[in-house]
Amino acid sequence: MDEQASQQQEGSPELFMFLASTVHDMKNSISVLSGTLENLLSAHQSSAAPEYGQMAQMLYQTKRLNDNLIQLLALYKDVGKPGYPFDPAPRSMRELVELVAGQAHMLLQSRGIAFEVDYPQDAIWTLDEDLVIGVLVHAINNAVRYTRDRIRLSIAVDGDYLELRVEDNGAGFPANMLESGASAKAAINFLSNSSGLGLYFSSEVAKMHKHRQRSGSIALENGGTLGGGCFVLRLP
Repeated sequence: MDEQASQQQEGSPELFMFLASTVHDMKNSISVLSGTLENLLSAHQSSAAPEYGQMAQMLYQTKRLNDNLIQLLALYKDVGKPGYPFDPAPRSMRELVELVAGQAHMLLQSRGIAFEVDYPQDAIWTLDEDLVIGVLVHAINNAVRYTRDRIRLSIAVDGDYLELRVEDNGAGFPANMLESGASAKAAINFLSNSSGLGLYFSSEVAKMHKHRQRSGSIALENGGTLGGGCFVLRLP
């Protein structure tokens, strides 16, 4: 290694810290913008003005940006590695669904998308609630791109696994996304697949959940209850 390369490597930790700090500030600013847009949309729910639709589109884009920045920060902090604040605990599926629905409500309402839920009312599962909510909200925000007018969140116990599905009634995922879902690491291609970061993050979160030598996983499918795209998260 030559002297210049050595100096660049030595300086990289400071650069990474600077970039992480910048991403964190960007995330906070976008969160404020997102909250402001939600308040504006809530105050003009009955409006037929074209500005309402424009604000709804702005809210969708800020949600996507916020998702990506959160995932970048989590990956920067080595999600899944020792020291990352992974906090699995028994959680109520009813409360999980309520939290996810609350975060997605205004975006879906502003775009005229019906949100359906189906889950076992009394089910409890051990998982990291914050990380799983992040994965599901990202999947819902992504489904907004593909659905015609319906998105469905369903949760079911399937043998030794909890299966969480986000489905839509659109035309389904394109072939390249289905391939990415099968290999999340290969999905990190910012030039050709803008959802690669979300898939990789979701895959890492899934694999963090382990029980008796079983690990979680994700998958993308077409079909499902609504006939469109399906994001599937399976946790042991």
